[in-house]
Amino acid sequence: VILKTTNPKPWVNEFESIELSCMIESISTAQPRIEWKKIKMGEPSYVYFGKAISGDLEKRAKIREPASLVILNATRADSADYRCEVTAPNDQKSFDEILISLTVRVKPVVPRCSVPKSVPVGKPAELHCLEGEGYPKSQYQWFRNKEEIPENPKNSPKFINSTYTLSRELGTLKFSAVKKEDAGEYYCRAKNEAGSSECGPQMMEVYDINIAGIILGVVVVVTVLLCIIVGIFCAYKRGYFTSQKQTGKNYKAPANGDGVDYVRTEDEV
Repeated sequence: VILKTTNPKPWVNEFESIELSCMIESISTAQPRIEWKKIKMGEPSYVYFGKAISGDLEKRAKIREPASLVILNATRADSADYRCEVTAPNDQKSFDEILISLTVRVKPVVPRCSVPKSVPVGKPAELHCLEGEGYPKSQYQWFRNKEEIPENPKNSPKFINSTYTLSRELGTLKFSAVKKEDAGEYYCRAKNEAGSSECGPQMMEVYDINIAGIILGVVVVVTVLLCIIVGIFCAYKRGYFTSQKQTGKNYKAPANGDGVDYVRTEDEV
């Protein structure tokens, strides 16, 4: 028996059907034994044995004569190596097998996008975009006001004045110094061979820093502090913070030379 396949490395989008081709090119045995095994992480398991579909493909697959395996409604868990084995006892070559590597591609889900609401002119800003379901791994595109942002700002007259770095692999858009023209609605698209998904637009505002207002605020604070300090100093000079003079009741006369202290009584006052 001699086997061949039309595609040793097929791919399919998730929830679609795929045929794993196993063709018998030459055989003499009238009723050969046909088996299919799924090999994942080095562990084989039967998916077709004794003329019946089994395992996780039960009710989701069928054999297309003479030996091809058709997977219906493929899922991401079906990505694996599959081995078609045919045994023909009456043939000179009584056994042959073919290994087929199946890839199930998964469309990205809606990515999580992070856009700062407002950034002062001249300050850095970072925008993030990420999703974890797509296979193969998603690539990311950023858009501003529905215009795709190029990796190199010098490649587009609309972005030539911007200073940023864009990573399509990580989904990050980093501005080193935001300018007024960087304001707008931003959204991100995650894309791979199976399809794409995007998040809703988010507005990023860019505002000028009010230098005059900051200086005025500092002046006001300093003036208030000076007034407080002057007030405390004047109060101290007027004696508001000194203790009251001692009364006769607690007056203690200077010590006499005989070493005995005398205290005035109220009658002596």
